[in-house]
Amino acid sequence: MTAAGTFGPATSAFALSELQQIPGQKTEEKANEPPPADVESETVPDEGARRLQLPLPDPLIRKDSAEQEVTEPQPDKAVTEPEIPVEVIYDIDKAPQPVRRMRELIVEAAASGDIERLRPLLGKGPTQTQVSVVDGTDDPVTTLKGLSGDSEGIEILAILLDVLATGFVKVDAGTPNEMYVWPYFTEKSLDNLSPPEKVELLRIVTAGDFADMQEFGGYNFYRVGIAPDGQWKFFVAGD
Repeated sequence: MTAAGTFGPATSAFALSELQQIPGQKTEEKANEPPPADVESETVPDEGARRLQLPLPDPLIRKDSAEQEVTEPQPDKAVTEPEIPVEVIYDIDKAPQPVRRMRELIVEAAASGDIERLRPLLGKGPTQTQVSVVDGTDDPVTTLKGLSGDSEGIEILAILLDVLATGFVKVDAGTPNEMYVWPYFTEKSLDNLSPPEKVELLRIVTAGDFADMQEFGGYNFYRVGIAPDGQWKFFVAGD
C-alpha cells in the first residue's frame, strides 16, 4: 500500500471522530468548558439587549386609574334650599277688623255688577289703589274697564270676587309693608300644590294659564293687597 493509501483513511477517521459525537457522550475536556455564549444570553440578557427590548403594552383598564376614579372627590352638587312653609289663612276673623271691613265692601261692590261702586274704595291721590303695573294718573275705574274682556267691566269684577274667595297670607309682618294678600298662591310654590289647592287655583285661571305659570316660576295673575289699616293697596296682575 502506498503512503497516501495508508494515511488517508486514518486522517479521515480522525476528522470524523472530532466532528461527530455520540448522543449523550461528553468528553472530559468539553464538560469543563464554560457554557456557550448564546446559552448565557438566553438566561441573562446583556445591557444592549435590555435597551432594545420593547415594553409590554399597558392593559386596557389600569387598576390605579380605576381606583383613582372611585376615590376622587366628586364636585359639590347644587343644594336646593327647602321651601319655607307658608301659613295660608282661610278664617277672615284672623285678619284685623279694618282689613275685614274693606274686604267685605269690595265683595259687595263687585257682586253688584256695577263697577262704579268700586270708585269710593279705590281712593285718590297718594292713597289711590294701584290697578296697573304701569304707573299712571288714569282714572282707576276706567283702567279696570280697559282690562276687562267686556266694556262694562263685568269680567274684572268676577275675577275680583274669585280672588277674594281664596285663602290669603300675611306678608312682611312687623314692617311698614305688612299686608294681607289674596290669593295665597302669590307666596306658595306652584310645584308643591296639593290636589285641592290645584282645584282652588283652577277656579281662578285655566289649565293653560297654570302651565304657563309653572314655566314662569310663580303665580302671575290678579292679586289683592289690603294694609292692616284697611287701605286697599293694589289689585294688579303680573309678577
